[in-house]
Amino acid sequence: MRAGRLLSLLLLLQNRGRMTAHELAAELEVSVRTVYRDVQALSAAGIPLYGEAGHAGGYALLDGYRTRLTGLTADEAQTLFLAGLPGPAAELGLGPVLAAAELKLEAALPAGLRDRGRRIRECFHLDAPGWYREADEVPHLPAVAAAVWERRAVRVRYRRWHAPQVVERRLEPYGIVLKAGRWYTVARTDDALRTYRIGQILTLDPLDEPFDPPADFDLARHWQAHSASLQDRLWQGEAEIRISPAGIARLRDFAPQAVLDAVTRAEPEPDGHYRATIPVEGLTHAESELLRLGPEVEVLAPAELRDRIAASTRAMAALYA
Repeated sequence: MRAGRLLSLLLLLQNRGRMTAHELAAELEVSVRTVYRDVQALSAAGIPLYGEAGHAGGYALLDGYRTRLTGLTADEAQTLFLAGLPGPAAELGLGPVLAAAELKLEAALPAGLRDRGRRIRECFHLDAPGWYREADEVPHLPAVAAAVWERRAVRVRYRRWHAPQVVERRLEPYGIVLKAGRWYTVARTDDALRTYRIGQILTLDPLDEPFDPPADFDLARHWQAHSASLQDRLWQGEAEIRISPAGIARLRDFAPQAVLDAVTRAEPEPDGHYRATIPVEGLTHAESELLRLGPEVEVLAPAELRDRIAASTRAMAALYA
């Protein structure tokens, strides 16, 4: 346990340069006191590292020193092969690079780890898009990725869902996210940070205008907060329903987790049905979703949603009379 931590500390200093004791403690998930002890142990073992006090201080390795203690464990080697996503890498224009990297990794591993790596690739396949949904066509993805990497602004024509549908924007793309088979870029425009679906970009022109994201910007943390905010804004109202156990079983195939949670919290009535209040995006969306359940669900409120479903079912009955 400690040997692995000492190696991790050494590799952190080798790869990142000078780091404070508090930064090392956060990375290694140990106390600062433990970092002090580990640094002393590495120094006693002959590792040429030194520490400097002060605001700009920290621990660092002597210039030119590099360790060769970079051997992978079996689990680490397997994880690296599992992390390879050939589909997304190809869309980013990195397919050949990923293939070459995997070949080099495979060649560098001992025979036992090489076999386990191949087995991982044979046993696991990651397919990001949802069922019955075509993946985005993203011809401008490599250009957006280049802009993110080079920190260069771009000018795009973008198609959105509300009028005016086609707009022109100057974007400073901070990062790229793959979510449920859709590619998005988090970009600054007009002094606001927004999310754009890359598949909706119609044209893209690179600009010779460098930019610097804020030093405290964290893509993963921003996306998590953005997703939570989007989820909060998604639900525009509520509907009261009575649903059968068969309806609940069918609901599990397509309903969002918030709807399932509301239904599963309900207590059964004497006839086995459940009365629940569920969140809805809007009347039109709720009508189309609840109609999928046929006679397994009854809308009790609001009255407007109940009337709309009644009108739809009368029209359907007339078609098949």
